Amino acid sequence: MDQTLAALLEAKGLSPQEPLRPLGGGDIAAVYWLETSQGPVVVKRDDAARLYGEADGLQSLHEAGSSLRVPEVLALGDGWLVMEALEAGSRSPRSAMALGEGLRELHSHSTTEHGWPRDNACGRTPQPNAALADGRAFQRERRLLPLARACHARGLLDNRLRGRIEAVAEALEEWLPDAPASLLHGDLWSGNVLHTPQGPAIIDPAVYRHYPEVDLAMLTLFGCPGEIFFEAYWDGEAPSDWSRREALFQLYPLLNHLLLFGGGYRGGVERAVTAVED
Repeated sequence: MDQTLAALLEAKGLSPQEPLRPLGGGDIAAVYWLETSQGPVVVKRDDAARLYGEADGLQSLHEAGSSLRVPEVLALGDGWLVMEALEAGSRSPRSAMALGEGLRELHSHSTTEHGWPRDNACGRTPQPNAALADGRAFQRERRLLPLARACHARGLLDNRLRGRIEAVAEALEEWLPDAPASLLHGDLWSGNVLHTPQGPAIIDPAVYRHYPEVDLAMLTLFGCPGEIFFEAYWDGEAPSDWSRREALFQLYPLLNHLLLFGGGYRGGVERAVTAVED
């Protein structure tokens, strides 16, 4: 076992009982299950700055005090993150409802400025979070334009599609109202939701404060949390412009996937732009 990890575990009184066991599903970092004298833990190996951002996000979500479970950070240092292990269960109507209610609780923690006190990462992509008072400006300057430039520089966007993205970004004030900035998970695709026997849990955050629909749009991008979830979250009717907001807030993760994984996501980017334009 790596000496740094061994020292982190020893400092927390966690004596390994068996070798690290790799867990599947990690496209960015190496993730392991480890049985210890105090029970199982999850261990992640990655760039130290990204792990610091993840640990900061987990702690902030935990401190928000919503009914959603969040893994406790047990140790952090030199490219290793040790976390509480959560038991995976089965998705059910009850857990879908609890996810909706818990996410609504999380998003109720709001403030006036959009952003976060420090930058972090979404996958391997650096995520700039310097605060702005206007949410439309934050979405334009911190999310859409930087990624459009990065994708264009790598030849993943042609001039025409880049121009359409920039036009969408510049026109946000024409239809999107400014609003308080909710505390977000920030990367809430279905793989970052665990339905545990004790209730739904959220993992692997890229936390910042922005429009709450950011998390909802991510949940629907690679699946659907279901009608029961939305009934619990909205606690009434969805906003009349939800479909347009959904497309807008899916544009950033689609651009990020285009940047990280290549041209297979270009069609999704173009469809999202078209839906916002309409």
